Amino acid sequence: MTEQNTRFGIILMCCTTFVFAMQDGISRYLADEYNVFLVVMIRYWFFAAFVIALSARQTGGLRRVMRSQHTVLQCIRGALLALEIVVTVVAFTLLGLTETHAIFICYPLIIAALSGPILGEKVGWRRWAAIGVGMIGVLIILEPGHGVFSPAAIVPLVGALMFAVYGLLTRYVARADGSAVSFFYTGTVGMIVMTAIGVFYWEPIVGTDWLWMLTLCCTGILGHWLLIKTYDHAEASAVQPFAYLQLPFAATLGMLAFGETLRVNVAIGSAIVVGAGLFTLWRERAAR
Repeated sequence: MTEQNTRFGIILMCCTTFVFAMQDGISRYLADEYNVFLVVMIRYWFFAAFVIALSARQTGGLRRVMRSQHTVLQCIRGALLALEIVVTVVAFTLLGLTETHAIFICYPLIIAALSGPILGEKVGWRRWAAIGVGMIGVLIILEPGHGVFSPAAIVPLVGALMFAVYGLLTRYVARADGSAVSFFYTGTVGMIVMTAIGVFYWEPIVGTDWLWMLTLCCTGILGHWLLIKTYDHAEASAVQPFAYLQLPFAATLGMLAFGETLRVNVAIGSAIVVGAGLFTLWRERAAR
């Protein structure tokens, strides 16, 4: 990869995180008005259509991308991501965008901690130290000893754990399956799972909310398209640190659109978690 490609990849990753932050804001608005299963189901209908259309254009078509060496694991990771999205959108309605993202952003640390027992990767003392520091940052955000601890704060932590396991499964299947195969199963399995659940929560969507729903679906497709283009132009290790920009983007949207406030402990804890996460990414890249 050339330096010019890497710079363009970084710009694309910044655009990707902005689009995903906007998607989170729309998800929060719709989930306040409608059942979260319904919102995520319709979102997955459009996403699956995009995935199938994109896969059909690949060399070998759908038949090739459906051929996996880890079909069961691919289905598990596809279902896990769909359910993780449900959990995270629920967290948006309980805690808001700012605090949800501040807690959720610890998922790279969970991936680093679990990569040893699950993938057999070596995690040195420096990364373990960074993981410990990051967990301290999460505790600062949660303030478990200050007043009454909110059980709602557990929800984004569960989402972060689910996303971390999804990420580890993605790494594992990538040893045998190409990215096109994984992308196909992510969209189609997620659509099947959410449809099986969401149809039981169908309710009429009124007025301009259909426009918001369409915008949500379009941002989902645009975000994934930008992410694909990002990795076409730059290595994942070079652009991954910029994925943390989703936190300030989402926090800004939360404060401007939903009247959220950024508490001092959340800002300090988030800075610690992001710093620890960037260090683990750097150490992982150095180890490779």
